[in-house]
Formats: sequence, structure tokens, C-alpha cells
Amino acid sequence: MAVRIKNLSITYRTSFERRPTLRTALVRFGRGQRAVREVKALTDLTLTVPEGTSMGIIGANGAGKSTLMRAVAGILPPTEGSVEVWGKASTLLALGVGFNKSLSGRENIILGGLAAGLSRKEVEERADQVAEWTEIGDFIDMPMQTYSSGMSARVAFSVAVHMKPDILMVDEALSTGDARFRAKATDKMAELRSSARAMFLVSHGLNSIKEMCTDAIWLDKGRMMMQGSPEDVVEEYKKFTKVKKGSSAADDDV
Repeated sequence: MAVRIKNLSITYRTSFERRPTLRTALVRFGRGQRAVREVKALTDLTLTVPEGTSMGIIGANGAGKSTLMRAVAGILPPTEGSVEVWGKASTLLALGVGFNKSLSGRENIILGGLAAGLSRKEVEERADQVAEWTEIGDFIDMPMQTYSSGMSARVAFSVAVHMKPDILMVDEALSTGDARFRAKATDKMAELRSSARAMFLVSHGLNSIKEMCTDAIWLDKGRMMMQGSPEDVVEEYKKFTKVKKGSSAADDDV
């Protein structure tokens, strides 16, 4: 077993400023009134992921895909239920989050490796390899605040995929860079898939889900609508969203 999720529910509590009425404004001297709203991001989700699985996760924006990934990564605690993970997870949940923009790309590679749980010696041994893989040349030794968003994303992707994770979680990372770099990233993901205990992939590219995953789930408004083969899940999802076969939108998560 790589991951076991049982009756997982996650609820966000958000506050917003409610526009005051004349009466409440007079009472509160014109100050707004804070209101609390609960948002159910995931509801009663149960999922088992055996070792060797490449799990694709699809659904419209707001379906709960990234929330599920963050729960598996240990970033978000469950409101209800449980998440069990066997092994070390390397996440590509948000490319570049945690980087220090005033440091160079090479220095951030070292920081990223240490954050992934590697020793200083292990990180330094891999730093040159990771730096070369980014293909950004001399920029690797310049402050990241001088980078374009694409260059920053390349560094983040390179760090994550070179840390030899037991469980790799990727959220929209394969859209990084030009077509040649995307192909290179896809090849690297295929290599990791053969060595990692499990992989989770959230992607707006439905073809990527079909090509790279062995299993898939479809989420809608925080609930799991279907689990099955990537081909079957993608087809049902496309029917649900009324995307016709062969249309230009067939490879988009709509």
C-alpha cells in the first residue's frame, strides 16, 4: 500500500466583511461585520492506492483536486477521516513556493533538497545535475528575482523530480516551459513512475492523464464521482461536461 484515505472530509472556514445596515453601522460606528462561511472542499472521500499506481485526478476548477493533493502531502489536516501515507512524498503542488527569490537558483536547489528531507551531502551531490537539467544556463547562479516565471518553474520542477521520492505528486507541472522541455519533463515523469512507490497527477490535459496514469478518479464539488481506468474516467467526465469527441476542447479540463 502507498496511500490509504478513509472518509476524508476537509472544510475551510473563511471570513468576509458583510456590508452593514444603517442600524448596525450606527451601533458599530460604521465598522463592517465579519461573517464566517464554511466551504466543504472534500466530502467523505475514500480511496486506496496500491504500490505501483499512477493515479490521475481530474475535475473542474474547484472540484477539490488540489485540496486532496495537499491532504496527502500532509499540508492540510483532515476535518474528518484519515490519510495514511507510506514513504516520503515530493510535491509539485505549487511550483516555486518556498523559494527565496533573493538567492540564486543553485542555492534554492540546495534549500529545496533539504526541505525534501535529504542530507546536505546528498543535496550537494545532486545540485550540479539538477542545475544542468534546468537548461537555464548562467541564470542558475543569478538571483531568482531576475527569472521569468517559466525559468522559476523549471528550477522547481527539476528539484522535485531529482529527489528520488517514494510518492510523487504533480499538480499542473507538465505545462512548464516550451514544447521540447515539456517532452523532456514527461520522459522524466515516466522514469520516476517506474521507480516511485506511487504517483499522483492532477492535470488539465486529459490526454496526459490517459498516457501517464494507470488509474484515475474524477472529483466534482468535493465528491468522488468515479474511479476506474483513465480512459473510462476521462470519457465519462467528457460526457458530463458535454465535450464532444474530437473537438478542440477534448484535451482540456473544462
